[in-house]
Amino acid sequence: MMKISVLGAAREVTGSCYLIEAASTRFLVDCGMFQGGREAPARNRQPFGFDARTLDFVLLTHAHVDHSGLLPKLTRAGYTGPVYATLATVDPLAVMPPDSAHIQGAEAERASRRSMRSMR
Repeated sequence: MMKISVLGAAREVTGSCYLIEAASTRFLVDCGMFQGGREAPARNRQPFGFDARTLDFVLLTHAHVDHSGLLPKLTRAGYTGPVYATLATVDPLAVMPPDSAHIQGAEAERASRRSMRSMR
């Protein structure tokens, strides 16, 4: 039996992330950032709805940030397995995950400053 959990890009076009569970294999298809709207940064900071350490692999459909942008977060959550992609997808990934990590860090810093201001 196979179970597919839609964790992003449902009723929207960003945040593509699907958890596939079949027999003893667990993998993600994409691990994308949510983009657009005021709630996107907060959604990107939410914990994953699964244990990243239990994944066998990640399969990327392509390198756009809305499909690959949360890979740095996934590794921070404990994922150490392989990421499979086509050669055309691998080339931009040399630049995109570090850039995505920078964007996520800047958004977290802004949220922290807003939180500190609201506490005053």
